[in-house]
Amino acid sequence: MADSAVPLAYRSTGGNVPEWLNKGDNAWQLTAATIVGLQAVPGLVILYGSMVKKKWAVNSAFMAFYAFAAVLICWVTWAYKMSFGEKLLPIWGRAGPALSQSYLLSQAALPASEHFYKNGTIETAMGTPFYPMATLVYFQFVFAAITLILLAGSLLGRMNFMAWMLFVPLWLTFSYTIGAFSLWGGGFLFHWGIIDFAGGFVIHLSSGVAGLTAAYWVGPRLKKDRENFLPNNVLLTLTGAGLLWLGWSGFNGGAPYASNLSASMAVLNTHICAATSLLVWTCLDVAFFKKPSVIGAVQGMITGLVCITPGAGVVQGWAAIVMGVFSGSIPWFTMMVVHKRSAFLQKIDDTLGVFHTHAVAGFLGGLLTGIFAEPKLCSLFLVVTNSNGAVYGGNGGIQVGKQLVGSLFVIGWNIVVTSIICLVVRLIVPLRMPDDQLTVGDDAVHGEDAYALYGDGEKYDQTTHGWNSDEATRHHELSTVVPVYTR
Repeated sequence: MADSAVPLAYRSTGGNVPEWLNKGDNAWQLTAATIVGLQAVPGLVILYGSMVKKKWAVNSAFMAFYAFAAVLICWVTWAYKMSFGEKLLPIWGRAGPALSQSYLLSQAALPASEHFYKNGTIETAMGTPFYPMATLVYFQFVFAAITLILLAGSLLGRMNFMAWMLFVPLWLTFSYTIGAFSLWGGGFLFHWGIIDFAGGFVIHLSSGVAGLTAAYWVGPRLKKDRENFLPNNVLLTLTGAGLLWLGWSGFNGGAPYASNLSASMAVLNTHICAATSLLVWTCLDVAFFKKPSVIGAVQGMITGLVCITPGAGVVQGWAAIVMGVFSGSIPWFTMMVVHKRSAFLQKIDDTLGVFHTHAVAGFLGGLLTGIFAEPKLCSLFLVVTNSNGAVYGGNGGIQVGKQLVGSLFVIGWNIVVTSIICLVVRLIVPLRMPDDQLTVGDDAVHGEDAYALYGDGEKYDQTTHGWNSDEATRHHELSTVVPVYTR
């Protein structure tokens, strides 16, 4: 082919690489998206499967696994465009597939300097990353997926799996897309200048509020499960928590849509806040309960990660430490004191305390971002170029008010819409499993056990399988009988 026949965008770039493509940004964004995906699968799959009683390990892990797959298909079929496409309403984008255009640039290859403020009244300029639409669809998918999986943490141990299968696409469509478009995709809160760097409102506040709301409608676990629901494997809980913690580098580091200074600040601040929060939570456990709790440390880690998320790339390191102190103490207080003394909260069975770790921490982080957002760092993050926190004077107090209004919108929408979805699903299938299934657990629901140590129908015999059994007998049994697990 003659050089004149080659499209300009593909010349002098080495094969099929267009001139507008920033390979570094594209590579980081794909990497960040995959890291966030690993937070969910296997991160939360392992965390959920090990934090519940043994009899619910399979069901809990499967709820996360199913949601990841279901969200992807819904996302590329209609939900991505509802979150980031052409405006239909100030809170919603127009539905449509994101499949046929996945190889194109997300909107147009214009540098940020060529964007403008409409009539001087819009806080936020519309920006376009320099990589294919497929990259952005993938990156935003993993955020949508993990939101549903976090929500599931409130419903473990009793929600009818068939109801969960219906709930996932409905909640994604009528709740998540609203928050995503309003705050990130060009909706009214986006243009008003609400700071939600990586999802403190869109993901964590919404999943925590929706999880508590759904838990109210689904109903509680069996009484004996609520009273005794110890993790079946604490070490695997730490493994899942570790994947979640390190994976947050992609969660917050990918938010600027570029491999830049904001991304570096976001990653460092994320780990500073998480570490501080973990230490504060652990110290509070020691001070009040006389023992450092591993599960408490995991909760503190999560609240720190959630709290820093809305402001990860727009606050200084010292502010990340201060936010960590708040995130390790206030959610601890709401979970350990307020929840136990509130008759209303006691009636709602939030299995893993998602309301406290995500809703409370997300709300807290959003308000603290309005206080500590640093002007120069805000100017580097295209989404909020003219903002600053209250501690820096000027219009900083206004930013706190904006953050509060944004959080109240997310809270109100999720309470109403999640309730409607649960009532609709309840008309089709029961939201809660029947008591006979709740008594047995995984084997009754899925016909599978997480830890099938003995063959189907084989009776546990202390003389054969116990620590004090006769060695010769044990050797004989193992050499002549091979237990076979059958469904």
